Amino acid sequence: MAKTLKRSAAFAALARALMAGARGGPSLGARLAALPRMIRATAKGQYDGGLRLALMTAATAYIVSPIDLIPEFPLGLLGLADDAVMVSWLAGSVLAETERFLEWEARRSSFIPGHVVP
Repeated sequence: MAKTLKRSAAFAALARALMAGARGGPSLGARLAALPRMIRATAKGQYDGGLRLALMTAATAYIVSPIDLIPEFPLGLLGLADDAVMVSWLAGSVLAETERFLEWEARRSSFIPGHVVP
């Protein structure tokens, strides 16, 4: 039951993120174009996405890696299920985090750097 809830939560997050683009939120292209900027801003310490980016990087490495927690060969479809859950979680995370980054970027551009003079 817990695995079913985790899977459904991952798919729900993915659906919410995709629907946000359909409801006037950032397009998929804008979100993907924001990824390099988000990585640079995080590396410079300007954006607080370090842990989330690390988790997304680990998920990508898990998906691409030939070493698997549940191997496909002896377990067949069950072995593919963990990869499918990771892909759906990663897609939802990337979409949600890029939307968060784009909102941060928009708020940041509305400020004029300088000192407040009393």
